[in-house]
Amino acid sequence: MKQTINLLVATGLYPPDIGGPATYARMLEDGLPAHGFVIRTVTFTSVRHLPKVVRHVVFFCKLLFASRGQDVVYALDPISVGIPARLASFIARKPFIIRLGGDYAWEQGQQRFGLTQNLDEYTKDPTKAVWQVRLLAWLQSTVVKSALFCVLPSEYLKSIVVTWGMPAERIRVMYSSLFPLNVAQTKEELRAQFGHTDLVITSVGRLVPWKGFLGLIEAVFALKDTLPGLTVRIIGDGPEESVLLAKARELGIADRVVLTGKLDKAALAREIKASDLFVLNTEYEGLSHQLLEVMDLGIPVVTTRVGGNPELIVTDMSGILVEVGDTISLSKAIQHVLQNEGTQARLVQNALLRTKDFTKEAVIEKISHFLRTEVMR
Repeated sequence: MKQTINLLVATGLYPPDIGGPATYARMLEDGLPAHGFVIRTVTFTSVRHLPKVVRHVVFFCKLLFASRGQDVVYALDPISVGIPARLASFIARKPFIIRLGGDYAWEQGQQRFGLTQNLDEYTKDPTKAVWQVRLLAWLQSTVVKSALFCVLPSEYLKSIVVTWGMPAERIRVMYSSLFPLNVAQTKEELRAQFGHTDLVITSVGRLVPWKGFLGLIEAVFALKDTLPGLTVRIIGDGPEESVLLAKARELGIADRVVLTGKLDKAALAREIKASDLFVLNTEYEGLSHQLLEVMDLGIPVVTTRVGGNPELIVTDMSGILVEVGDTISLSKAIQHVLQNEGTQARLVQNALLRTKDFTKEAVIEKISHFLRTEVMR
């Protein structure tokens, strides 16, 4: 009989929040109990309403209290969650492991501190960043290097984290599982419901610079004569909303660019299934849950050759990969897929085969084995 393991999960996002940590936390709660784990989850969401600093102190106290009787502390974020979780695990003398979905310091640099380099450029020489980004990078790397193990969703992110000084032998790459987006209606029913009468592209993500929505809008503009009825529906919210709307107006295609705002999973699934093509024009991606969900829905994908994307997609087989910042290639790829039914069928068929490697059962089995044989040995 397997030994019961009590796992304390510290997460910044939790359902109904949308995002990688929320999905991952729910996966652990749903899947690990069948393998002999008892999961206790403490969410930063529960303290986010409090003033800054106070919320972190309260979160730390919650984690310290919750750590009693636990065998392992597992943090799903490096700073707001990771620092309090590391302190709590140290005081409680519990093994500490951490999972990252990306480089938090770089992300904050892009959103708040004027950093314009892509992640690869920044990683080559992070000392050129402003002091706020360097401080976040130091905090992040300190927390990660203090962990027994760091879990990452792609080989690409492993190549980034080793530059922080984390030994490769203490890094484990474990792909996240696919959580299918279930939609009862057919594509035809959904298109009628939405009033789609011509070609529709969807794209999803936080409206931040590295998601490449400006480039996507420019690609749609480049196709205005070739595909005159084409529209793009961008799903998500964020600081670049006004910038994107202004760009669409500047190019004279405001009627072909729709920003829906943030949607729940059910509405998101309907939007994607009703579309003809999904485009993720990102400059940075660890391993995209969103791409997996789209591939599983049977919608062809065009995305960039960055991060973990090539670990999911073989170009012209399970999707089309283009280079970052190449708007001409992006527009050509969009046109090629939308005008060739044979290409669409091939991409969809192979993508569906690829998603079978990301079943929840396979991922949970790997996590369980890792926790039992490596963390608890």
